[in-house]
Amino acid sequence: MTLYSPRRAAAPGNLDSSPLGHLAELEGTWSGRGFNLIAVPNKQNHGTFRLMLNATAERIQFTAIGGAVPNRGSVQDDINIYGLTYLQQVNDAPTMEGLHIEPGIWLNVPATSDPLAAASIVRQSTIPHGDSLLAQGTSFEVPGGPRIDAVSSTPTGPGMAHAPWGYLDTYMDSNLPPGMKQSYVDNMNEALTDAIQGQKIVNTTVLSVSSLPVGGIVNIPFVTANANATKLDAIFWIETVERPDGTQFMQLQYTQTVILNFLDIDWPHISVATLIRT
Repeated sequence: MTLYSPRRAAAPGNLDSSPLGHLAELEGTWSGRGFNLIAVPNKQNHGTFRLMLNATAERIQFTAIGGAVPNRGSVQDDINIYGLTYLQQVNDAPTMEGLHIEPGIWLNVPATSDPLAAASIVRQSTIPHGDSLLAQGTSFEVPGGPRIDAVSSTPTGPGMAHAPWGYLDTYMDSNLPPGMKQSYVDNMNEALTDAIQGQKIVNTTVLSVSSLPVGGIVNIPFVTANANATKLDAIFWIETVERPDGTQFMQLQYTQTVILNFLDIDWPHISVATLIRT
């Protein structure tokens, strides 16, 4: 394995010169705030579901793997994969109670001839509920700020056809945590656009991954039977922000939706955050 320093290997404005590609900008420690929305089963309290909302404090540390990881080929030449490990820790912001911990890896995968596939990025992770994730996608750069589309928290699926009147009232009249607007419950990505209002973002690197059609989520039987995690979609925006004095800093925003299925309903579990590299 050849040791390297991915961030120093990438010339400014030319991430293609790093073996990590667009992932090179992730290296380091990021901290900040965000929001979390999740509906969970509520059988234990004689209910059907409970909507949980949190204002969050978050820290993600990315560390470059020390060299190339060779994948051996039998029908084509070997390829070398480069990547970073990460540890994500999310706490409830008012109480600092732990909400989520996730170790994982991001990989930069080159194009291949067999199978015939373009270059891609991969995210692998494990979650202590008993879930393992493999998601694949693409990365690219755009000038200026990110395009952040709306994301819906509305549950869907056959079970909604049998839901009684007022079933989703807690979505419309929520007990909001500090800093959360009621409109965020409908569109959690509004928290991201609010966070960058007035900022001068000069460049954005986009990392987009999904567990479908390539990848998946594997769960322990209890999770599968009670709140089956079936799909993940996530977009990370690495933003170069220019201050009024001309100096710059790096900012990471993300939106992530995991679909949990119970009561024959697909419930979006949505997390968003705005983090600064420290």
